[in-house]
Amino acid sequence: MIKDTLVDGFNNAPHRSLYHALGLTDEELSKPIIGIVSTFNEIVPGHMNVDKIVDAVKLGVAMAGGTPIVFPAIAVCDGIAMGHEGMKYSLVTRDLVADSTESMVKAHGFDGLVMVPNCDKNVPGLLMAAARLNLPTVFVSGGPMLAGRVDGQKRSLSAMFEATGSVAAGKMSLEKLEEFAKKVCPTCGSCSGMYTANSMNCLTEVMGLGLKGNGTIPAVYSARIELAKHAGMQVMECVRKNIRPRDILTKENFDNALAADMAIGCSTNSMLHLPAIANECGISIDLTHVNDISERTPNICHLAPAGPTYMEDLQEAGGIHAVLKRLLDNGLINGDIMTVTGKTLAENVADCEVYDDEVIRPIDNPFTKTGGLAVLKGNLAPDGCVVKRSAVAPEMLVHEGPARCFNSEEDAIAFIYSGKVQPGDVIVIRYEGPAGGPGMREMLSPTSAIAGAGLDKEVALITDGRFSGATRGASIGHVSPEAVSGGNIAYVHDGDIISINIPEYKIELKVSDEELAKRRAEDKLYEKPALTGYLKRYSKMVSSADKGAIINY
Repeated sequence: MIKDTLVDGFNNAPHRSLYHALGLTDEELSKPIIGIVSTFNEIVPGHMNVDKIVDAVKLGVAMAGGTPIVFPAIAVCDGIAMGHEGMKYSLVTRDLVADSTESMVKAHGFDGLVMVPNCDKNVPGLLMAAARLNLPTVFVSGGPMLAGRVDGQKRSLSAMFEATGSVAAGKMSLEKLEEFAKKVCPTCGSCSGMYTANSMNCLTEVMGLGLKGNGTIPAVYSARIELAKHAGMQVMECVRKNIRPRDILTKENFDNALAADMAIGCSTNSMLHLPAIANECGISIDLTHVNDISERTPNICHLAPAGPTYMEDLQEAGGIHAVLKRLLDNGLINGDIMTVTGKTLAENVADCEVYDDEVIRPIDNPFTKTGGLAVLKGNLAPDGCVVKRSAVAPEMLVHEGPARCFNSEEDAIAFIYSGKVQPGDVIVIRYEGPAGGPGMREMLSPTSAIAGAGLDKEVALITDGRFSGATRGASIGHVSPEAVSGGNIAYVHDGDIISINIPEYKIELKVSDEELAKRRAEDKLYEKPALTGYLKRYSKMVSSADKGAIINY
């Protein structure tokens, strides 16, 4: 315990003086000291309620006999950062969060931790930190936003971006756009569909580091406060029983996470974050293994943007634990995984039920027989690329068309808004990868512009960047190797035919090896303006997307 190394004894008197400067009593210093990592801020809707969650965690820790101490972590709103230079600073914060949390914990010492994240990159960042530090740790998120309502229909942030595309295409009035803007995001919380934030909060629950309901109880429900108190109490049990993250995060656990990912239709970003978290545990996730799990795991949930249901509906249907019970009963996951409850996954879900078979479908009546994500390979992406196939229209699962190439997201958006996109086109956006972006920007603006123009069933988009969980359509990201590293995506020319076959996990540039070799010799790689600051350091150290865009130290 901290008191043995930083509190007790004459040699620790200087430390004690500083603890007393915090107003801590001798009684508090005699108990386990629990660090609570708060991502509260006033700029991200998913985090404006985190202060209340943190207060509840503190009560839970104190009730269970611990001393809670809060320190901060940053959080970026991907929605606000979308479509401009700010998006370059989204993915890169994952490592800032992990590194700064490691620094705070190692510098000050704690007996256990409660992580309170909510949005896209701070959830995996804190999961990476938890695995790295390997102290008894429990997660409790800020919770998802309730769906908005426009014209009697539930809506979410993806509808907002698509509405912007509809205005550009002349299919919606500016007055209607403003109505959407005021109604689609009605409460605090992580955006209401199965986007990246909710995907990772749900997977935290799957992996046994969060309690039941962590991924689905809405941010504005009082049950979220109760959950936070229980998280504070549970970390004390983990301290007493010495249950640590790497006892839980085994290879079998990551297979469970991938299976659940396929079942609930998570964001493609999970294919960056799960490998990065596994890497902290000394575990490697081969992207081809993802397809093996996808082949045997049906997609049984169709949340926005893939379908008409939202996080609140999943909660009412039984939540993630009900999904896990259904998967376990059909032999699709391993129930022997240890969790922060001190019980196995099978024990945790034993009494769970599904209350709505349309929100969580039976295994024998899925939305699709295969999982929500697919990894494609071919000469355009020798090391792989990722698509959320559960959000792809059936007519686009197999597609062939001419390339329209752009060296930045901005150029692609301008082209799409100009109305020049033709049915059948394959939009190629490159030099937006982990190093080339840098920061691997999400491409929600161009995909939403395509969908808003009504072309999502006729036009594909391919990039070495990535997509928001709010993206739908034949949107294929994470192309590896990326353009700046000399990947073949850098040598695609306008008019080249690109073939996409998602059921067969293939993506091909219909250009001969001889022609590609000629282009490699003659074409010069595109050079972006010189970088400065953190992005300069990041671009030199980050791995390719197929490795999880991890930092190579």
